[in-house]
Amino acid sequence: MPKQNPSTHQIKGPKAELRKDYIQDKYVIIAPRREKRPHDLEVPQKVHAYDNPEQSVFHPKNVKNRKATLTIGREGNWRIKVIPNDFPAITLDNEKAYGVQEVIIETPDPNIELDALPEKHIAEILEAYAKRTEEIQKIENIQYIIIFKNDGGKAGASIQHAHSQIFATDFIPPHLMDKSQKQLNYKLTHGTCVYCDIIKKEMAGERAVWEDKNIACFTPYASMHNYEIWIIPKQHKDNITQLDKAERKSFAKILKHALCKINELGLSYNYYFHQIVFDENQHLYMKITPRGQFWAGVEIGSGIIINSITPEEAAQFYRKGL
Repeated sequence: MPKQNPSTHQIKGPKAELRKDYIQDKYVIIAPRREKRPHDLEVPQKVHAYDNPEQSVFHPKNVKNRKATLTIGREGNWRIKVIPNDFPAITLDNEKAYGVQEVIIETPDPNIELDALPEKHIAEILEAYAKRTEEIQKIENIQYIIIFKNDGGKAGASIQHAHSQIFATDFIPPHLMDKSQKQLNYKLTHGTCVYCDIIKKEMAGERAVWEDKNIACFTPYASMHNYEIWIIPKQHKDNITQLDKAERKSFAKILKHALCKINELGLSYNYYFHQIVFDENQHLYMKITPRGQFWAGVEIGSGIIINSITPEEAAQFYRKGL
């Protein structure tokens, strides 16, 4: 029997597609067939609940003597507390690694995750982000602020208690400098913000998840992560300090829904948004990246990401329950 020619071997299912980021030179291969490939190794799932809540380093008893940079609620009965990071990679007294790192303790209860909090409380967390951004960007030489959350071990979380972080430094990462330049070039060429145009296009297509008059939510065309999803204000806002109360309320509503859906999958996740202090052309958005895949040789070696979940399929998943 003749050997089968690998080049003519037929594999059932939709074909893979190479996709490029909206403006940057980043490439993704959307390869839904790979979702069916065999796995011998188990993917670690999230771990829940402290047996003794006071084991958490962020339990109210363990941070009651910590100097807070922001407290929402009464000091003895706070809802959200922001404190300096105990193990910072950057500090204001080190010119070789200059900056600020803070931790936002999202709830005093160590056993409640962010997706289980009321929308009003989540809106208050967004308000805390805004208040700390407003103060940190006043610090001399601070040029870049990223606010991020690691949830679950696969996402890099070292502490289970619900928290997020602020990292602000005096340099702008090169890929974000490139992004800012491309955004400016687009505006000079087209007279509009590229992300304002992206919102209009995506919300009219199959990757749209949800919108109201304030906020849009969709899965991006060249998603780098399984079930990646973006939340973005419809009005051009370059900084979280510019979001008003109604926008934070809408943002909190869809953020809670998205995180609940990710929790259904049992996945860790990261979310983050970048803020370049002196770039008014940037358009603020939150990128949520569930960690349902490992980046291996192709991704690490070539920089080309292979995603086995199409953003169109992910959008269908997120629309359920809305």
